[in-house]
Amino acid sequence: MNPKYINTLEKIPQLSEREKIQLRPVTKKFAMRVNEYYLSLIDWDDPNDPIRRIIIPNPGELYEWGDLDASNEHLYRKAPGLEHKYEFTALLLVSRTCGGFCRFCFRKRLFIKENDEVATEISEGLEYIRQHKKITNVLLTGGDPLLLSTKKLGRIISQLRAMEHVKIIRIGSKIPAFNPYRILNDPSLLEMIEKFSTAEKKIYIMAHFNHPRELTPQAIEALTLLQKAGAVTVNQTPLIKGVNDRPDVLSELFRKLSFIGVPPYYVFQNRPTLGNYSYAVPLERAYEIFEQARMRTSGLGKRARFVMSHAKGKVEVVGKTENFIFMRFHRAADPMEKSKFIVAKTNPNAFWLDDYDEIVEEYQLENPFLKAMSAA
Repeated sequence: MNPKYINTLEKIPQLSEREKIQLRPVTKKFAMRVNEYYLSLIDWDDPNDPIRRIIIPNPGELYEWGDLDASNEHLYRKAPGLEHKYEFTALLLVSRTCGGFCRFCFRKRLFIKENDEVATEISEGLEYIRQHKKITNVLLTGGDPLLLSTKKLGRIISQLRAMEHVKIIRIGSKIPAFNPYRILNDPSLLEMIEKFSTAEKKIYIMAHFNHPRELTPQAIEALTLLQKAGAVTVNQTPLIKGVNDRPDVLSELFRKLSFIGVPPYYVFQNRPTLGNYSYAVPLERAYEIFEQARMRTSGLGKRARFVMSHAKGKVEVVGKTENFIFMRFHRAADPMEKSKFIVAKTNPNAFWLDDYDEIVEEYQLENPFLKAMSAA
């Protein structure tokens, strides 16, 4: 099976004409893309179906809230298609399309015609990585790298593998959920993974399953083949209103992922991105849902961390009391802020770190290594 891709409302027969008229202003502002396989997962009799909510436009996207680049990713652009925010990790934006456009996407700006963040020619980005020996991890993202031909993706990975200091190559992809046939029908992709995912230098597949129903037999088979080819598979998802914002749903996702060897990695607070208000859950409520979900899983299902990808770094929410919320910099753009601990007064209306006006305490654990480097 090679499912066809659909870019217009008119080609979705399950939508009524009234719904199409209502949704046209949304698709005029934010692009739409889906495929026949993923549409088949929707229960069209349920207007609140979570798969429908992931992929079908809705009028709430027109609510003015947030920014197109909510985490200021542009500040870390070092070469065309290359972002370097964290000391040991670089991002290569290698594709400007996906197997489907999630309606809550935090990079929807990439699918606007005038955007130039994704480079069709990434030689400058590769050279930047080559010259910066501290980079041990490279994340291929976009867009979705698995939308590239296997030949083109293989060329990129081959050049990275030639760099001794690059130990981990990550492929961020929702293709195992959106279109597992991309993997099932292409033995050459698995051969390429097997070639370049070596005993000492692994390729990681950062899968994006948002709801348990996406874990179909085809998706599980595709993940199994990637594992057999030598890839390490993990999962990350935002916490999405109307999709996985119930502890029973999120815990089921955690459990099913752990059963098939795809441990939960990150659960993200939905970024305050333009068009995403109707998908966002207030931060403290989201953290409570996350913790209640973790309580229902075994240790392997508890691996996920609840974080927000802030402009200053990856901020992990680590605890909450009646009056205070506790956070730390799991990763920081400024190495001197690594592991900085933040105590703030609770704010049930907060969606993002910037919504906390009352910071009670900030504590920075002394880092002798960084201190020595600064003095040198």
